[in-house]
Amino acid sequence: MVAFCFSPTSLYEIYLRRCFTASGLSSQTVDIDHQTTIHFWGPTTASIKPVLILIHGFGPVCLWQWRRQVQFFAANFDVYVPDLIFFGGSTTKCADRTEVFQAVSIGKWLEKMGIERYAVIGTSYGGFVAYHMASMWPERVEKVVIASSAVNMVRSDNEELLKRAKVKEIEDLMLPRTAEQLRTATSLAVYRRLPMLPNFLWNDIIDKLYSDNIKEKKGLLKGLTLGREDKPNISPLKQEVMIIWGDHDQIFPLKKAFELKEVLGEKAKLEVIKKTAHVPQIEFPERFNAIVKNFLCA
Repeated sequence: MVAFCFSPTSLYEIYLRRCFTASGLSSQTVDIDHQTTIHFWGPTTASIKPVLILIHGFGPVCLWQWRRQVQFFAANFDVYVPDLIFFGGSTTKCADRTEVFQAVSIGKWLEKMGIERYAVIGTSYGGFVAYHMASMWPERVEKVVIASSAVNMVRSDNEELLKRAKVKEIEDLMLPRTAEQLRTATSLAVYRRLPMLPNFLWNDIIDKLYSDNIKEKKGLLKGLTLGREDKPNISPLKQEVMIIWGDHDQIFPLKKAFELKEVLGEKAKLEVIKKTAHVPQIEFPERFNAIVKNFLCA
């Protein structure tokens, strides 16, 4: 008898792919040099529309983090959604594991694509990458949206997060290996009470979304340049910046948003979305999208 393996996660990913395709995006891969390959979703042919880059956070690949934004913005923007290195089909032979290297790689990819000017949105870890891109290339990055991303984090923030998550190592939170660890990570990331899902569903998510490139992703966590010091290691940006935060974020508490606004200076604005946590673009996409659209089109 042939065994039948049912994976709800794989079925839902088929749906996500169809949503991206229906929005005019296709799955593509580009070698940016002899060491590094970037996988992304983007238009088959460029248009005269402004360009918007969506950079995902630590966790599942980009498909799982930006569906509602792709569907909303694709009509008025050329939307490009890359997988960061060691997520999805993006990979490198280079030994660098910093978020700065991620930013440089995304910048090289955009150069290779002939994209000279763009706005960028980064969520969580992707916000670190977006910040570095804006800092390095103010002549390319027109506007920046930093969502749920404590670019201004310090050493004590990491220690407090470990206490809230009740784990010893950050990888136990960001790279869950058991159903219980994934429940904990999800409960910190979302505002709403989690449904009582059986363990086989949690394990299916781990198997399909959290099992690739574990060694390399641990290296990314250890390679972060932000959060190593007792004071924020960032400077104000030259661009206009929109900071978006959930009022119940337990990964990066709301106080970090207000502190970040002060650090980034007078060109930074802050919008707080109520009854959301670490993923407002997923929990309250209508409000998130409206904030971003008003900011980008102002």
